[in-house]
Amino acid sequence: MRGLDFEVQPSEFVALLGPNGAGKTTFLRILASLSRPSLGEVSVAGYRLPDQAAAVRARLGVVSHLPLLYGDLTAEENLRFFGRMYGVSNIEARITEVLEMVGLASRRRDLVRTFSRGMQQRLAIGRAVFHDPDVMLFDEPYTGLDQDASVMLDDVLRSVAAKGRTVVMTSHDLIHSGDLATRFDVLSRGVITASATRKQLGKTNLLSFYKKALAD
Repeated sequence: MRGLDFEVQPSEFVALLGPNGAGKTTFLRILASLSRPSLGEVSVAGYRLPDQAAAVRARLGVVSHLPLLYGDLTAEENLRFFGRMYGVSNIEARITEVLEMVGLASRRRDLVRTFSRGMQQRLAIGRAVFHDPDVMLFDEPYTGLDQDASVMLDDVLRSVAAKGRTVVMTSHDLIHSGDLATRFDVLSRGVITASATRKQLGKTNLLSFYKKALAD
């Protein structure tokens, strides 16, 4: 990161685009309170990081490259543990709802360490939305998902956006990003080189916008 300025309004869905090595994952880890910034100020949902990290985490849903799941617990036990940690009401009903949403209802009592990478990603998505957070962070969430799981994730993201939640998603996938996001920021070499809302793009092709931002 090199003096990066980034602000997201409530209910925005921002796609953070950029090549490998641009700093997307590092930036999302900072927003998720998983990494500490070396300088500058960071606030999420009105709370400062790292001083108020616990308050931030309670309002975040995060899907990262690591599933952040317990392999020796079942799918439902992972969700139950997470729900109790954040005071989710009606936990058992919510477990059933979320497992059905991510297509894992039939594997609810299986240990997570027996799951494929794609199944773990499905459960990680369920864990991220389980407590209905105000802010969602997705780091390349389509990685490792088959076509059916990708369609499921599209539906989850649309549902989250429809509820007015704030979403920041890093992605190489311009097709999914173009269908879902309301704003597109291009990160290159640690700085945002271009930013445009869907309305500002108008008839401009997202790929053309992306290529121009990297070339400038």
